[in-house]
Amino acid sequence: MKQQPKDEGLSKIYREIGPYVGLGLQLALTVGLMVFIGIWLDGKFKTTPILTVIFAFLGVFIGMYPSFKTVLKSGK
Repeated sequence: MKQQPKDEGLSKIYREIGPYVGLGLQLALTVGLMVFIGIWLDGKFKTTPILTVIFAFLGVFIGMYPSFKTVLKSGK
């Protein structure tokens, strides 16, 4: 049985985990941006904290969509 060189094994690992690396950062940025928008709108319309909570949940759902899409695509 022929052994694979170390570099080839590492590149295989990087290819396998590549789609998942940015998902956490993408989720955090999406939620953070939506919370910021919610805070800004709450200040503008004097509805504290209703819009912040709504936009935070919206950010979670929007941020999770690429995660679910990637996981479901990798299961094929």
